[in-house]
Amino acid sequence: MTNALLTIQNLSISFKMGDRISTVVKTVDLILQKGETLALVGESGSGKTVTAMSILRLLPASAVYPTGSIEFDGKDCLTLSEDAIRDIRGNRVGVIFQQPMTSLNPLHRIGKQLKESIFLHQQVSNAEADNRALYWLNRVGLKTPAAKLAAFPHQLSGGERQRVMIAMALINEPDILIADEPTTALDVTVQAQILDLIQDLQAEMGMAILFITHDLTIVRRIADRVAVMKEGHIVETDLPETIFTSPAHPYTRHLIDSEPKGWPDPADEADETLIEVSHLKVWFPIQKGILRRTVDHVKAVDDISFTLKKGHTLGIVGESGSGKSTTGFAILKLTASRGKILLGENSLNDMDKSQIRQLRKRMQIIFQDPFGSLNPRMSVAQIIGEGLSIHNPGMTPEQEENEIIAVMEKVGLDPVTRERYPNEFSGGQHQRIAIARALILKPEFMVLDEPTSSLDRSVQFQVLELLKKLQKEFHLTYIFISHDLKVVKSLCHDIVVMKDGLIVEAGNSDKIFSDPEHAYTRQLMATAFQGQRF
Repeated sequence: MTNALLTIQNLSISFKMGDRISTVVKTVDLILQKGETLALVGESGSGKTVTAMSILRLLPASAVYPTGSIEFDGKDCLTLSEDAIRDIRGNRVGVIFQQPMTSLNPLHRIGKQLKESIFLHQQVSNAEADNRALYWLNRVGLKTPAAKLAAFPHQLSGGERQRVMIAMALINEPDILIADEPTTALDVTVQAQILDLIQDLQAEMGMAILFITHDLTIVRRIADRVAVMKEGHIVETDLPETIFTSPAHPYTRHLIDSEPKGWPDPADEADETLIEVSHLKVWFPIQKGILRRTVDHVKAVDDISFTLKKGHTLGIVGESGSGKSTTGFAILKLTASRGKILLGENSLNDMDKSQIRQLRKRMQIIFQDPFGSLNPRMSVAQIIGEGLSIHNPGMTPEQEENEIIAVMEKVGLDPVTRERYPNEFSGGQHQRIAIARALILKPEFMVLDEPTSSLDRSVQFQVLELLKKLQKEFHLTYIFISHDLKVVKSLCHDIVVMKDGLIVEAGNSDKIFSDPEHAYTRQLMATAFQGQRF
Protein backbone atom coordinates (compact mmCIF):
# COMPACT_ATOMS: atom_id res chain seq x y z
CA MET A 1 0.00 0.00 0.00
CA THR A 2 1.35 3.43 -0.94
CA ASN A 3 0.05 5.00 2.30
CA ALA A 4 1.57 2.35 4.51
CA LEU A 5 3.43 3.99 7.40
CA LEU A 6 4.23 0.77 9.26
CA THR A 7 4.52 -2.68 7.70
CA ILE A 8 5.02 -5.84 9.77
CA GLN A 9 5.81 -8.90 7.65
CA ASN A 10 6.12 -12.54 8.71
CA LEU A 11 7.08 -11.49 12.25
CA SER A 12 7.83 -14.20 14.83
CA ILE A 13 8.96 -13.41 18.38
CA SER A 14 10.38 -15.90 20.87
CA PHE A 15 11.72 -15.67 24.41
CA LYS A 16 14.73 -17.59 25.68
CA MET A 17 14.35 -18.94 29.22
CA GLY A 18 17.47 -20.95 29.94
CA ASP A 19 17.47 -23.83 27.49
CA ARG A 20 13.80 -23.29 26.63
CA ILE A 21 12.56 -21.14 23.75
CA SER A 22 8.92 -20.06 23.80
CA THR A 23 7.43 -18.57 20.63
CA VAL A 24 4.64 -16.12 21.47
CA VAL A 25 4.16 -14.32 18.14
CA LYS A 26 3.94 -16.44 14.99
CA THR A 27 4.33 -15.13 11.41
CA VAL A 28 2.28 -11.98 11.94
CA ASP A 29 1.49 -9.62 9.06
CA LEU A 30 0.09 -6.14 9.80
CA ILE A 31 -0.09 -2.88 7.86
CA LEU A 32 -0.80 0.49 9.50
CA GLN A 33 -1.64 3.25 7.06
CA LYS A 34 -1.16 6.98 7.54
CA GLY A 35 -4.00 8.50 9.54
CA GLU A 36 -5.84 5.24 10.24
CA THR A 37 -6.74 3.50 13.49
CA LEU A 38 -5.98 -0.22 13.53
CA ALA A 39 -7.44 -2.02 16.55
CA LEU A 40 -5.56 -5.12 17.71
CA VAL A 41 -7.83 -7.27 19.88
CA GLY A 42 -7.58 -10.64 21.57
CA GLU A 43 -7.28 -12.34 24.92
CA SER A 44 -4.55 -11.63 27.46
CA GLY A 45 -1.44 -13.54 26.45
CA SER A 46 -2.40 -13.62 22.77
CA GLY A 47 0.67 -11.58 21.80
CA LYS A 48 -0.89 -8.15 21.22
CA THR A 49 1.39 -6.13 23.49
CA VAL A 50 4.50 -8.14 22.56
CA THR A 51 3.85 -7.41 18.88
CA ALA A 52 3.36 -3.69 19.55
CA MET A 53 6.38 -3.30 21.85
CA SER A 54 8.62 -5.00 19.28
CA ILE A 55 8.11 -2.01 16.97
CA LEU A 56 10.31 0.12 19.24
CA ARG A 57 12.40 -2.82 20.48
CA LEU A 58 11.08 -2.39 24.01
CA LEU A 59 11.06 -6.12 24.76
CA PRO A 60 13.52 -7.62 27.27
CA ALA A 61 16.94 -8.91 26.20
CA SER A 62 15.59 -12.49 26.19
CA ALA A 63 13.45 -11.68 23.12
CA VAL A 64 14.60 -12.96 19.72
CA TYR A 65 13.11 -12.54 16.25
CA PRO A 66 13.42 -15.77 14.25
CA THR A 67 11.62 -14.36 11.21
CA GLY A 68 10.21 -11.15 9.82
CA SER A 69 10.69 -7.40 9.58
CA ILE A 70 9.12 -4.22 11.00
CA GLU A 71 9.39 -1.44 8.45
CA PHE A 72 8.69 2.13 9.60
CA ASP A 73 9.18 5.00 7.17
CA GLY A 74 11.25 2.77 4.89
CA LYS A 75 13.58 1.37 7.57
CA ASP A 76 13.55 -1.97 9.41
CA CYS A 77 13.24 -1.22 13.14
CA LEU A 78 14.77 -4.59 14.00
CA THR A 79 18.09 -3.67 12.35
CA LEU A 80 18.36 0.03 13.29
CA SER A 81 21.17 1.16 15.59
CA GLU A 82 20.39 1.96 19.23
CA ASP A 83 20.75 5.70 18.56
CA ALA A 84 18.40 5.54 15.59
CA ILE A 85 15.69 3.59 17.40
CA ARG A 86 16.06 5.87 20.45
CA ASP A 87 15.38 8.89 18.25
CA ILE A 88 12.11 7.29 17.11
CA ARG A 89 10.91 6.30 20.61
CA GLY A 90 8.69 8.95 22.16
CA ASN A 91 9.28 11.25 19.21
CA ARG A 92 7.96 9.79 15.98
CA VAL A 93 6.27 6.86 17.72
CA GLY A 94 4.59 7.50 21.07
CA VAL A 95 3.42 4.81 23.47
CA ILE A 96 0.69 4.74 26.10
CA PHE A 97 1.64 1.81 28.30
CA GLN A 98 -0.81 -0.58 29.93
CA GLN A 99 0.46 -0.08 33.50
CA PRO A 100 0.66 3.67 34.24
CA MET A 101 1.94 3.34 37.82
CA THR A 102 4.88 1.12 36.88
CA SER A 103 5.65 3.25 33.79
CA LEU A 104 6.02 6.47 35.79
CA ASN A 105 9.06 7.09 37.97
CA PRO A 106 7.86 7.15 41.60
CA LEU A 107 10.77 9.41 42.65
CA HIS A 108 10.11 12.25 40.18
CA ARG A 109 7.29 14.74 39.97
CA ILE A 110 4.89 14.59 37.03
CA GLY A 111 6.15 17.85 35.54
CA LYS A 112 9.76 16.66 35.45
CA GLN A 113 8.78 13.43 33.71
CA LEU A 114 6.75 15.23 31.05
CA LYS A 115 9.55 17.73 30.42
CA GLU A 116 12.13 14.94 30.16
CA SER A 117 10.35 13.61 27.09
CA ILE A 118 10.38 17.10 25.54
CA PHE A 119 14.07 17.76 26.26
CA LEU A 120 15.10 14.41 24.75
CA HIS A 121 13.76 15.32 21.34
CA GLN A 122 13.40 19.11 21.15
CA GLN A 123 15.56 22.16 21.78
CA VAL A 124 13.31 24.33 23.97
CA SER A 125 13.73 26.46 27.08
CA ASN A 126 12.68 25.28 30.51
CA ALA A 127 9.85 27.84 30.57
CA GLU A 128 8.51 26.65 27.20
CA ALA A 129 8.69 23.03 28.38
CA ASP A 130 6.71 24.00 31.49
CA ASN A 131 4.05 25.64 29.34
CA ARG A 132 3.85 22.66 27.01
CA ALA A 133 3.54 20.19 29.91
CA LEU A 134 0.72 22.28 31.43
CA TYR A 135 -0.98 22.55 28.03
CA TRP A 136 -1.03 18.77 27.55
CA LEU A 137 -2.32 18.04 31.06
CA ASN A 138 -5.15 20.43 30.21
CA ARG A 139 -5.76 18.67 26.90
CA VAL A 140 -6.20 15.26 28.54
CA GLY A 141 -8.73 16.61 31.04
CA LEU A 142 -6.83 16.62 34.35
CA LYS A 143 -8.37 18.79 37.04
CA THR A 144 -6.04 21.40 38.57
CA PRO A 145 -3.25 20.60 36.07
CA ALA A 146 -0.80 23.09 37.60
CA ALA A 147 -1.01 21.26 40.93
CA LYS A 148 -0.61 17.90 39.18
CA LEU A 149 2.70 19.04 37.65
CA ALA A 150 4.13 19.23 41.19
CA ALA A 151 2.62 15.91 42.31
CA PHE A 152 4.28 12.49 42.52
CA PRO A 153 2.63 9.51 40.74
CA HIS A 154 1.40 7.94 44.00
CA GLN A 155 -0.57 11.11 44.75
CA LEU A 156 -2.75 10.64 41.67
CA SER A 157 -5.65 8.25 41.15
CA GLY A 158 -5.36 5.39 38.66
CA GLY A 159 -7.29 7.31 36.03
CA GLU A 160 -5.23 10.45 36.57
CA ARG A 161 -1.99 8.49 36.12
CA GLN A 162 -3.34 7.05 32.87
CA ARG A 163 -4.11 10.54 31.58
CA VAL A 164 -0.57 11.64 32.44
CA MET A 165 0.71 8.72 30.34
CA ILE A 166 -1.49 9.84 27.43
CA ALA A 167 -0.10 13.37 27.70
CA MET A 168 3.46 12.01 27.78
CA ALA A 169 2.85 9.90 24.66
CA LEU A 170 1.39 12.80 22.67
CA ILE A 171 3.58 15.66 23.88
CA ASN A 172 5.97 15.39 20.89
CA GLU A 173 3.12 14.96 18.38
CA PRO A 174 4.20 11.56 16.97
CA ASP A 175 3.44 10.04 13.56
CA ILE A 176 2.25 6.81 15.22
CA LEU A 177 0.61 6.34 18.59
CA ILE A 178 0.75 2.86 20.10
CA ALA A 179 -2.09 2.84 22.61
CA ASP A 180 -1.91 -0.24 24.85
CA GLU A 181 -5.24 -0.30 26.70
CA PRO A 182 -5.17 3.52 27.09
CA THR A 183 -8.60 3.86 28.70
CA THR A 184 -8.53 0.79 30.97
CA ALA A 185 -8.28 2.77 34.22
CA LEU A 186 -10.69 5.55 33.21
CA ASP A 187 -14.34 5.97 34.12
CA VAL A 188 -16.79 5.95 31.24
CA THR A 189 -17.26 9.71 30.93
CA VAL A 190 -13.53 10.46 30.88
CA GLN A 191 -13.00 7.44 28.61
CA ALA A 192 -15.35 9.04 26.10
CA GLN A 193 -13.50 12.36 26.44
CA ILE A 194 -10.10 10.71 25.94
CA LEU A 195 -11.26 8.79 22.88
CA ASP A 196 -12.68 12.02 21.42
CA LEU A 197 -9.39 13.76 22.23
CA ILE A 198 -7.27 11.07 20.55
CA GLN A 199 -9.49 11.17 17.48
CA ASP A 200 -9.34 15.00 17.34
CA LEU A 201 -5.54 14.94 17.60
CA GLN A 202 -5.40 12.24 14.95
CA ALA A 203 -7.42 14.43 12.59
CA GLU A 204 -5.18 17.45 13.33
CA MET A 205 -1.85 15.69 12.90
CA GLY A 206 -2.67 12.85 10.51
CA MET A 207 -1.44 10.48 13.20
CA ALA A 208 -1.81 6.71 12.78
CA ILE A 209 -2.91 4.70 15.82
CA LEU A 210 -2.28 1.09 16.74
CA PHE A 211 -4.96 0.63 19.39
CA ILE A 212 -4.65 -2.45 21.64
CA THR A 213 -7.76 -3.22 23.64
CA HIS A 214 -10.09 -5.92 24.93
CA ASP A 215 -13.08 -3.54 24.99
CA LEU A 216 -15.10 -4.23 21.87
CA THR A 217 -17.32 -1.21 22.51
CA ILE A 218 -14.28 1.00 21.95
CA VAL A 219 -13.28 -0.97 18.86
CA ARG A 220 -16.72 -0.46 17.37
CA ARG A 221 -16.43 3.26 18.01
CA ILE A 222 -12.94 4.22 16.82
CA ALA A 223 -11.40 1.56 14.58
CA ASP A 224 -10.98 1.86 10.83
CA ARG A 225 -9.80 -1.77 10.68
CA VAL A 226 -9.66 -4.60 13.22
CA ALA A 227 -7.08 -7.38 13.57
CA VAL A 228 -8.02 -10.27 15.87
CA MET A 229 -5.16 -12.14 17.55
CA LYS A 230 -5.20 -15.58 19.17
CA GLU A 231 -2.24 -17.53 20.55
CA GLY A 232 0.27 -15.46 18.58
CA HIS A 233 -1.56 -15.62 15.25
CA ILE A 234 -3.65 -13.01 13.45
CA VAL A 235 -6.80 -15.03 12.79
CA GLU A 236 -8.86 -12.32 11.11
CA THR A 237 -8.44 -8.75 9.79
CA ASP A 238 -11.36 -6.77 8.42
CA LEU A 239 -13.52 -3.67 8.70
CA PRO A 240 -15.35 -3.22 12.04
CA GLU A 241 -18.81 -3.58 10.51
CA THR A 242 -17.81 -6.91 8.97
CA ILE A 243 -16.14 -8.15 12.16
CA PHE A 244 -19.20 -7.39 14.30
CA THR A 245 -21.94 -8.46 11.90
CA SER A 246 -20.39 -11.51 10.20
CA PRO A 247 -17.11 -12.61 11.80
CA ALA A 248 -15.28 -15.22 9.78
CA HIS A 249 -13.43 -16.92 12.65
CA PRO A 250 -15.11 -18.75 15.59
CA TYR A 251 -12.76 -17.03 18.05
CA THR A 252 -13.97 -13.60 16.93
CA ARG A 253 -17.56 -14.71 17.56
CA HIS A 254 -16.50 -15.95 21.00
CA LEU A 255 -15.09 -12.50 21.88
CA ILE A 256 -18.24 -10.74 20.70
CA ASP A 257 -20.43 -13.08 22.76
CA SER A 258 -18.43 -12.48 25.97
CA GLU A 259 -19.86 -9.05 26.91
CA PRO A 260 -21.06 -8.85 30.55
CA LYS A 261 -24.72 -9.75 30.76
CA GLY A 262 -27.50 -10.33 33.25
CA TRP A 263 -27.91 -9.46 36.91
CA PRO A 264 -26.34 -10.74 40.15
CA ASP A 265 -27.74 -13.80 41.86
CA PRO A 266 -30.55 -12.80 44.24
CA ALA A 267 -29.49 -11.90 47.79
CA ASP A 268 -31.57 -12.26 50.94
CA GLU A 269 -32.69 -8.87 52.24
CA ALA A 270 -32.97 -10.45 55.70
CA ASP A 271 -29.19 -10.96 55.87
CA GLU A 272 -27.48 -9.22 58.76
CA THR A 273 -25.42 -6.07 58.24
CA LEU A 274 -21.69 -6.81 58.02
CA ILE A 275 -20.28 -3.36 57.15
CA GLU A 276 -21.58 -0.09 58.54
CA VAL A 277 -19.93 3.19 57.56
CA SER A 278 -21.04 6.42 59.26
CA HIS A 279 -19.81 9.97 58.56
CA LEU A 280 -16.60 8.73 56.94
CA LYS A 281 -14.08 11.46 56.13
CA VAL A 282 -10.68 11.24 54.48
CA TRP A 283 -9.08 14.67 54.22
CA PHE A 284 -5.52 15.22 53.02
CA PRO A 285 -3.81 18.40 54.27
CA ILE A 286 -2.48 21.01 51.83
CA GLN A 287 0.70 22.43 53.34
CA LYS A 288 2.55 25.55 52.25
CA GLY A 289 5.47 27.68 53.34
CA ILE A 290 8.77 26.87 54.99
CA LEU A 291 6.99 25.64 58.13
CA ARG A 292 4.63 23.48 56.05
CA ARG A 293 1.53 24.91 57.68
CA THR A 294 -1.80 23.36 56.74
CA VAL A 295 -3.76 25.95 54.75
CA ASP A 296 -6.55 23.74 53.40
CA HIS A 297 -7.57 20.12 52.79
CA VAL A 298 -8.27 17.91 49.81
CA LYS A 299 -11.58 16.34 50.79
CA ALA A 300 -11.16 12.98 49.07
CA VAL A 301 -14.09 11.50 51.02
CA ASP A 302 -16.38 13.97 52.74
CA ASP A 303 -18.89 12.69 55.30
CA ILE A 304 -20.41 9.63 53.63
CA SER A 305 -22.50 6.85 55.18
CA PHE A 306 -23.79 3.48 53.95
CA THR A 307 -24.35 -0.12 55.06
CA LEU A 308 -23.59 -3.46 53.40
CA LYS A 309 -25.26 -6.75 54.27
CA LYS A 310 -23.45 -10.06 54.53
CA GLY A 311 -23.36 -11.96 51.24
CA HIS A 312 -24.23 -8.84 49.20
CA THR A 313 -22.20 -6.83 46.68
CA LEU A 314 -22.09 -3.04 46.86
CA GLY A 315 -20.88 -1.28 43.72
CA ILE A 316 -19.12 2.07 44.13
CA VAL A 317 -19.04 3.99 40.85
CA GLY A 318 -17.95 7.46 39.79
CA GLU A 319 -15.24 9.35 37.94
CA SER A 320 -11.54 8.98 38.63
CA GLY A 321 -10.71 11.05 41.71
CA SER A 322 -14.27 10.84 43.04
CA GLY A 323 -13.14 8.99 46.19
CA LYS A 324 -14.09 5.42 45.25
CA SER A 325 -10.75 3.74 45.96
CA THR A 326 -10.05 5.99 48.96
CA THR A 327 -13.32 4.81 50.50
CA GLY A 328 -12.28 1.18 50.06
CA PHE A 329 -8.82 1.81 51.52
CA ALA A 330 -10.32 3.63 54.52
CA ILE A 331 -12.69 0.76 55.30
CA LEU A 332 -9.75 -1.66 55.32
CA LYS A 333 -7.72 0.76 57.47
CA LEU A 334 -5.15 1.23 54.72
CA THR A 335 -5.79 4.99 54.83
CA ALA A 336 -6.32 7.15 57.93
CA SER A 337 -9.89 8.34 58.30
CA ARG A 338 -12.44 9.81 60.67
CA GLY A 339 -15.93 8.50 61.34
CA LYS A 340 -17.26 5.08 62.27
CA ILE A 341 -16.43 1.82 60.44
CA LEU A 342 -17.98 -1.37 61.80
CA LEU A 343 -17.06 -4.88 60.63
CA GLY A 344 -19.69 -6.93 62.40
CA GLU A 345 -19.26 -5.98 66.06
CA ASN A 346 -15.73 -4.66 65.55
CA SER A 347 -15.26 -0.88 65.49
CA LEU A 348 -12.20 -0.59 63.25
CA ASN A 349 -11.46 3.06 64.00
CA ASP A 350 -11.11 2.21 67.71
CA MET A 351 -8.52 -0.52 67.10
CA ASP A 352 -4.72 -0.29 67.11
CA LYS A 353 -2.48 -1.84 64.44
CA SER A 354 -2.03 -5.17 66.23
CA GLN A 355 -5.80 -5.60 66.62
CA ILE A 356 -6.39 -4.71 62.98
CA ARG A 357 -3.70 -7.20 61.92
CA GLN A 358 -5.69 -10.02 63.53
CA LEU A 359 -8.67 -9.10 61.35
CA ARG A 360 -6.75 -8.96 58.06
CA LYS A 361 -7.58 -12.57 57.23
CA ARG A 362 -11.29 -11.68 57.29
CA MET A 363 -10.93 -8.74 54.90
CA GLN A 364 -8.88 -8.68 51.72
CA ILE A 365 -8.34 -6.37 48.75
CA ILE A 366 -7.60 -6.72 45.06
CA PHE A 367 -5.77 -3.60 43.93
CA GLN A 368 -6.41 -1.62 40.76
CA ASP A 369 -2.85 -1.99 39.45
CA PRO A 370 -2.15 -5.75 39.67
CA PHE A 371 1.45 -5.68 38.47
CA GLY A 372 2.38 -2.88 40.86
CA SER A 373 1.00 -4.92 43.77
CA LEU A 374 3.06 -8.03 42.96
CA ASN A 375 6.60 -8.42 44.30
CA PRO A 376 8.82 -8.91 41.21
CA ARG A 377 11.36 -10.90 43.24
CA MET A 378 8.85 -13.49 44.41
CA SER A 379 7.52 -16.41 42.40
CA VAL A 380 3.79 -16.69 41.83
CA ALA A 381 3.59 -19.50 44.38
CA GLN A 382 5.30 -17.31 46.98
CA ILE A 383 3.03 -14.36 46.20
CA ILE A 384 -0.18 -16.37 46.43
CA GLY A 385 0.91 -18.37 49.46
CA GLU A 386 2.39 -15.48 51.47
CA GLY A 387 -0.84 -14.91 53.36
CA LEU A 388 -1.04 -18.57 54.36
CA SER A 389 2.39 -18.48 55.99
CA ILE A 390 1.37 -15.39 57.96
CA HIS A 391 -2.16 -16.33 59.03
CA ASN A 392 -1.94 -20.14 59.01
CA PRO A 393 1.60 -20.80 60.31
CA GLY A 394 0.78 -24.38 61.26
CA MET A 395 0.32 -25.57 57.68
CA THR A 396 2.90 -27.93 56.20
CA PRO A 397 4.66 -26.98 52.93
CA GLU A 398 2.69 -29.73 51.17
CA GLN A 399 -0.63 -28.37 52.45
CA GLU A 400 0.34 -24.84 51.35
CA GLU A 401 1.26 -26.07 47.88
CA ASN A 402 -2.07 -27.91 47.53
CA GLU A 403 -3.96 -24.75 48.51
CA ILE A 404 -1.95 -22.69 45.99
CA ILE A 405 -2.62 -25.18 43.19
CA ALA A 406 -6.34 -25.29 44.01
CA VAL A 407 -6.81 -21.52 44.02
CA MET A 408 -4.78 -21.08 40.80
CA GLU A 409 -7.07 -23.55 39.07
CA LYS A 410 -10.11 -21.65 40.38
CA VAL A 411 -8.99 -18.38 38.79
CA GLY A 412 -7.90 -19.95 35.51
CA LEU A 413 -4.12 -20.05 36.00
CA ASP A 414 -2.04 -23.07 35.09
CA PRO A 415 -0.47 -24.38 38.35
CA VAL A 416 2.55 -25.52 36.31
CA THR A 417 3.53 -21.83 36.05
CA ARG A 418 3.59 -21.26 39.82
CA GLU A 419 7.40 -21.09 40.01
CA ARG A 420 7.57 -18.33 37.40
CA TYR A 421 7.86 -14.62 38.22
CA PRO A 422 5.35 -11.80 37.55
CA ASN A 423 7.28 -10.36 34.57
CA GLU A 424 6.65 -13.64 32.70
CA PHE A 425 2.86 -13.12 32.70
CA SER A 426 0.47 -10.89 30.75
CA GLY A 427 -1.54 -8.03 32.25
CA GLY A 428 -4.67 -10.16 32.59
CA GLN A 429 -2.71 -12.95 34.24
CA HIS A 430 -1.31 -10.44 36.77
CA GLN A 431 -4.88 -9.64 37.80
CA ARG A 432 -5.74 -13.32 38.21
CA ILE A 433 -2.66 -13.80 40.40
CA ALA A 434 -3.84 -10.91 42.58
CA ILE A 435 -7.32 -12.43 42.83
CA ALA A 436 -5.85 -15.81 43.80
CA ARG A 437 -3.74 -14.16 46.51
CA ALA A 438 -6.86 -12.61 48.03
CA LEU A 439 -9.05 -15.70 47.72
CA ILE A 440 -6.64 -18.19 49.27
CA LEU A 441 -7.37 -16.94 52.80
CA LYS A 442 -11.12 -17.47 52.25
CA PRO A 443 -11.99 -13.99 53.54
CA GLU A 444 -15.39 -12.86 54.76
CA PHE A 445 -15.23 -9.45 53.10
CA MET A 446 -13.33 -8.25 50.00
CA VAL A 447 -12.76 -4.85 48.43
CA LEU A 448 -12.41 -5.33 44.67
CA ASP A 449 -10.76 -2.22 43.22
CA GLU A 450 -11.27 -2.50 39.45
CA PRO A 451 -10.51 -6.27 39.57
CA THR A 452 -11.45 -6.92 35.94
CA SER A 453 -10.26 -3.69 34.33
CA SER A 454 -7.20 -5.24 32.66
CA LEU A 455 -8.89 -8.49 31.61
CA ASP A 456 -10.13 -9.23 28.14
CA ARG A 457 -13.88 -9.74 27.90
CA SER A 458 -13.88 -13.53 27.78
CA VAL A 459 -11.64 -13.85 30.86
CA GLN A 460 -13.55 -11.03 32.53
CA PHE A 461 -16.74 -13.06 32.07
CA GLN A 462 -15.06 -16.08 33.66
CA VAL A 463 -13.80 -14.03 36.62
CA LEU A 464 -17.22 -12.47 37.22
CA GLU A 465 -18.81 -15.90 37.18
CA LEU A 466 -16.09 -17.09 39.56
CA LEU A 467 -16.76 -14.19 41.96
CA LYS A 468 -20.48 -14.97 41.89
CA LYS A 469 -19.83 -18.66 42.52
CA LEU A 470 -17.47 -17.95 45.43
CA GLN A 471 -19.91 -15.46 46.91
CA LYS A 472 -22.68 -18.03 46.81
CA GLU A 473 -20.47 -20.84 48.14
CA PHE A 474 -18.85 -18.93 51.00
CA HIS A 475 -21.44 -16.16 51.54
CA LEU A 476 -18.77 -13.58 50.70
CA THR A 477 -19.40 -9.85 50.93
CA TYR A 478 -17.94 -7.57 48.26
CA ILE A 479 -17.38 -3.88 47.72
CA PHE A 480 -16.88 -3.65 43.97
CA ILE A 481 -15.19 -0.44 42.78
CA SER A 482 -15.44 0.05 39.04
CA HIS A 483 -16.00 2.46 36.17
CA ASP A 484 -17.42 -0.33 33.96
CA LEU A 485 -21.17 -0.09 34.53
CA LYS A 486 -21.89 -3.20 32.46
CA VAL A 487 -19.79 -5.21 34.91
CA VAL A 488 -21.37 -3.44 37.91
CA LYS A 489 -24.84 -4.24 36.57
CA SER A 490 -24.03 -7.94 36.28
CA LEU A 491 -22.52 -8.30 39.78
CA CYS A 492 -23.82 -5.70 42.26
CA HIS A 493 -26.98 -5.80 44.38
CA ASP A 494 -26.69 -2.18 45.53
CA ILE A 495 -24.90 0.87 44.14
CA VAL A 496 -23.33 4.02 45.56
CA VAL A 497 -22.58 6.80 43.05
CA MET A 498 -19.78 9.14 44.13
CA LYS A 499 -18.71 12.53 42.81
CA ASP A 500 -16.07 14.82 44.34
CA GLY A 501 -15.93 12.80 47.57
CA LEU A 502 -19.69 12.80 48.12
CA ILE A 503 -22.45 10.24 47.57
CA VAL A 504 -24.87 11.76 45.05
CA GLU A 505 -27.13 8.71 44.73
CA ALA A 506 -27.45 5.32 46.39
CA GLY A 507 -29.89 2.44 46.28
CA ASN A 508 -30.85 -0.91 44.88
CA SER A 509 -29.13 -1.81 41.61
CA ASP A 510 -32.41 -2.46 39.77
CA LYS A 511 -33.69 0.98 40.74
CA ILE A 512 -30.48 2.86 39.91
CA PHE A 513 -30.16 1.28 36.45
CA SER A 514 -33.84 1.50 35.52
CA ASP A 515 -34.62 4.95 36.94
CA PRO A 516 -31.55 7.01 37.95
CA GLU A 517 -32.56 10.21 39.75
CA HIS A 518 -29.41 12.34 39.76
CA ALA A 519 -28.24 14.05 36.55
CA TYR A 520 -24.69 12.77 37.08
CA THR A 521 -25.89 9.16 37.36
CA ARG A 522 -27.92 9.57 34.19
CA GLN A 523 -24.81 10.91 32.44
CA LEU A 524 -22.77 7.87 33.53
CA MET A 525 -25.48 5.49 32.33
CA ALA A 526 -25.93 7.21 28.98
CA THR A 527 -22.19 7.17 28.29
CA ALA A 528 -21.70 3.54 29.37
CA PHE A 529 -24.63 2.07 27.47
CA GLN A 530 -24.66 4.52 24.53
CA GLY A 531 -28.38 4.58 23.96
CA GLN A 532 -29.04 0.94 24.88
CA ARG A 533 -31.62 0.03 27.49
CA PHE A 534 -30.02 -0.01 30.95
